[in-house]
Amino acid sequence: MTKLFCLLLLSTSLLLPSISRAQFGPPPGGGPPGGFGGQDDRRKKEFTGLTDDTPKGNAKIAGLLTDSTTGKPVEYATIALLNAQTGKPIDGTTTDAKGRFTLPKLAPGTYRLQYSFIGYTTRESQPIKLDRNTDLALGTVILAPDERTLNEVNVTGQKALIEEKVDRLVFNADKDLTSKGGDASDVLRRVPLLSVDLDGNVSLRGSSNIRVLINNKPSTIVAASVADALKQLPADMIKTVEVITSPSAKYDAEGAGGIINIVTKKNTLHGLTLNIDAGAGIRGSNLGLNGSYRQGKLGISLGGFGRAMYNRASSSLEQTTLTGDRPTRTSQSATAFDKPLFGQYTLGIDYDLAKNQSLTANIRYGTRNFVQEQQQRTNTFVENQLLNTTNRFVDRRDLSNTVDVNVDYIRTFRPQQEWTISTQYSRTNLTNNFYADLLTRTDSLMGRQRNVNGNVNQETTFQTDYQTPIRRNQLLEFGAKAIIRQVSSEYQYLVASGSSESFVTDPTNPSGSLNYQQMIQAGYVSYTYVTKNKYTFKVGTRYEHTGITARTGESTTNPTTTLAIPDYSNLVPSINVSKSLKGSTTLKAAYNRRIQRPGLQQLNPNVNAANPQNITVGNPTLRPELTDNAELALSTTIRKLYVNASVFGRLTNNAISQVRLPSDTLAGAIITTFQNIGVQRTVGGNVFFNIGITAKWSVNGGLDGYYMYLQGTTPGADGRSVTISNTGVSIGGRLMTQLQLSKGWNVQGFSFFRGPMPQLQGQMGSMYMYSVGVRKDVANKRGSIGLAAENFAGRGVQMRTTLQSPQLAQVSIMRLYNQNVKVTFTYRIGKMSFEPPRRKKSVNNDDIKSGEDR
Repeated sequence: MTKLFCLLLLSTSLLLPSISRAQFGPPPGGGPPGGFGGQDDRRKKEFTGLTDDTPKGNAKIAGLLTDSTTGKPVEYATIALLNAQTGKPIDGTTTDAKGRFTLPKLAPGTYRLQYSFIGYTTRESQPIKLDRNTDLALGTVILAPDERTLNEVNVTGQKALIEEKVDRLVFNADKDLTSKGGDASDVLRRVPLLSVDLDGNVSLRGSSNIRVLINNKPSTIVAASVADALKQLPADMIKTVEVITSPSAKYDAEGAGGIINIVTKKNTLHGLTLNIDAGAGIRGSNLGLNGSYRQGKLGISLGGFGRAMYNRASSSLEQTTLTGDRPTRTSQSATAFDKPLFGQYTLGIDYDLAKNQSLTANIRYGTRNFVQEQQQRTNTFVENQLLNTTNRFVDRRDLSNTVDVNVDYIRTFRPQQEWTISTQYSRTNLTNNFYADLLTRTDSLMGRQRNVNGNVNQETTFQTDYQTPIRRNQLLEFGAKAIIRQVSSEYQYLVASGSSESFVTDPTNPSGSLNYQQMIQAGYVSYTYVTKNKYTFKVGTRYEHTGITARTGESTTNPTTTLAIPDYSNLVPSINVSKSLKGSTTLKAAYNRRIQRPGLQQLNPNVNAANPQNITVGNPTLRPELTDNAELALSTTIRKLYVNASVFGRLTNNAISQVRLPSDTLAGAIITTFQNIGVQRTVGGNVFFNIGITAKWSVNGGLDGYYMYLQGTTPGADGRSVTISNTGVSIGGRLMTQLQLSKGWNVQGFSFFRGPMPQLQGQMGSMYMYSVGVRKDVANKRGSIGLAAENFAGRGVQMRTTLQSPQLAQVSIMRLYNQNVKVTFTYRIGKMSFEPPRRKKSVNNDDIKSGEDR
C-alpha cells in the first residue's frame, strides 16, 4: 500500500505539467486552453457539433462573461450561438483567460446565445437579430454558480437561513439571534436533520456515527469527544453549518451517518478591523476580540475568545442487577454544579504567491477547563434489605489543550482546474481526573480516592488533490492521502484513609497504559458528468488501508501485552444522481459505503468510577464498523414555499455500541463499555420547509423520524452470552421564525423536540428546548445589542433513560436547570471594504467515531 501511495503522489506531480500544457495550456498561436482559437477550427467544430455547412457572413458579436458572486471573469466557458426557432447550434466559441469572447463572420438572422460552464447555471439570452455588417457589443454578461437559495422570496437581499447546494444542506448560523453567547451545540440544535442531546452529543438521522469538521479540517479534540469540542467552539464565531448526508469519494470513508462541517467566520475585509463580541447571562458569559489586517497580497487575522458557564444539574438513578438468584437494587440521587471555562485563540496568514497561486497557514489553540462538583447519596438493597448507604463528594476535572497547525498550497490553472497540497499537525492533551471524598451517613470523612488519567491524541496528515474539467460537462478528481495517528493513555487509582493526604496505589484498581498507533493510506478517484437532459451523475471510489499497532501494560516504557488487532483494507464506492425536473423541482438519489473507526474514549481502558454505581471503561480491541447508506430526496419551490423531503436506509455490520454489564466486584453497580454488537438497521425519512410569509417575515421547520432494529450479544442470567434485539421508532422536529422590524429591530423564536431513541438494551429519553430573542442594530449597523431567553418556564430540561437486559434494569433521570436570560453586545471597528473570498484548500480527516454513542 505504501508503494501505491507513493505512486499516486508521483503520478500527480508528473502529470500536472504535461496536463497543463497539453490539455489546458494555450496553443502556440495564443487563444484559450482546449484549442478553441483561430488555430484549431477542427477541434472547435468537433466540440460544438458544427460542420463546414455552417452559414457565414460579416456580422460580429462580442462580450465579457463574469461570475455573479465574485465579479471575476469566467475563463474558458462555452458560448453557443443557437438558431432562435429550432434551438440548434449554429456557431460557438469559448471565453479567453479574461472572460472575453468573440463570434465573428456571422450570417444575418435571429439567434440566441447560450452561456455554460461546469459549476454554473446555464443561461440563454433573449433573441438577437443580426443584419449585414452588424458589430454587436454585449458588454458584461453575468453567470451564476449552480446552487439554489431556499429563501428566494427575501427581496431585502439578505442571505437565507437555509440553503440547499448540489451536495449539501447549509444553515447560515450568522442569521440566528438566540444562539449568540452560546456554543456550537446551541447552533446545531437548529440545523435540519441534526439532533443534539443535553450533553451535546450529535446525531444525524438517528446515527451518532458522524464526522464533525471545523473549516473543512479535523481536530484531535473532536476525535476525543464531539460533545466537548462543540462546547469549546463559541456560537458567535460560526458562520455556517454544512450537512453532507452522502459524501463523495473525495471525502474520507469515515462517518457512517454523514459529515457535518462547521465553517467559522472568515474575514475578507481589506484594511484593519477589530470586532468585539460580549455577552452576560445568568448561566454563562463570554468575551471575544478578533482583529484582521489585509493589504495587497498579505492577510493576517488574530482572535481570542473566552466563555465561562455556571449551571446546576441533578440526577437520579434506580437500577437492579442480578447476581446468581439474589437481585440487588440501587437507589441514588445526586446534585451537581458545573463550572466550565473555555478559551480559543487563532492566528491565520494567507499570501498570494502569484495570480494563480496562494499559500495559507493557520494556528489554533484551544483550552477546556471543565470542573464539576457533585454530591452523591446511594442506598443499596439486597432482597429489599438495606445493605449499606454511601455518601460521596466528587470533584471531576476534564482539562484539555489542543493545537492545530496547517499549511496549504493551491495552484489554480483555470476555473475548476486546480492542484492542492495540504498538511496538518494536530495534538490534544487531555486530563480526565476525579477526586472523591468518601463520607459516612453523618457526612464524616472516612477515606479518599483519586483517579489520574492522562491522554494524548496526535495526528499528522499529508494530502494532495487534483481536479480538472473535461469539456464543458464533465469533471475529474483524484488524490492521495496519509494519516499518522498516535493515541496514548496513562492511568492509575490512588487511595488514602480518613482525612490523610498520603495516597497509595489502590490494589483493587491497577494502573495501566495504552499505546495505540494507526497508519491510514488512501487514494480516490471521482467523476462528474452532466447530461443535456439535466441529469447529473457523480460516481467515485476510494481505497483505504489501515495498519494498527496497539500495546497495553503497566507503563508506556515497559509494555506487557501486544493486542492482536489485524490490519484491514476497504474499497468504498459512492454514487450520487440528481435530475432537474420542471420548474424548480430536483430529484436526488445516492448510495455510499462508509467506515467507522473507534474513537479515543471508546478505546481508553481506564476504569472511570467517578460514580461507582455507573462505571465506564473503553475497549482497545474494537474493530471498525461498515455501513451501507441509500437515500432518495425531492425538493421543490412553490411560490414562496420551499419543501425538501427524503427517505433513507442504513445497514451497519459490526456496529460499535454501548453495552451495560453488572459489576463482578461491587454489588448493584453497572459497567458501561463498548463492543462490536453485530447488526444495526435503520429506515426513516424527513421533511423540512422554509416559507417567506412577507419580505421580512420567514418561518421554517421540519419533522424527521426513523425506525431502528439492533441485534447483539450480552451475558444472560446464567452468565452465558445470549443474543438480544431491540426495535423502536424515534420522531423529532423543530420550528423557527424570524421577523425584521423597522429601525434595525429583529425578533426570532425557536423550538425543538426529540422523542425517545432506541438502544440495544433500552431507550434514551425524550427532550425539548425553546428560546426567543430580540436584537437592535446600532451605530449605523456597526454594532448590535440583543436580549435572549431560553427554557424560561418550568425547571429546565429533563431526560429519562431506561435500560433492560437479562441481568440488569436501570432507570436514570437527568435534569439540567438551564433557564437562561442573556444580554449580547457586538461592535465593529475599522475600515470595511470587502474583497472576494480567496480559494482555499485544507485537510479533511473524516475517520474517527465520536467518544459517545447515544
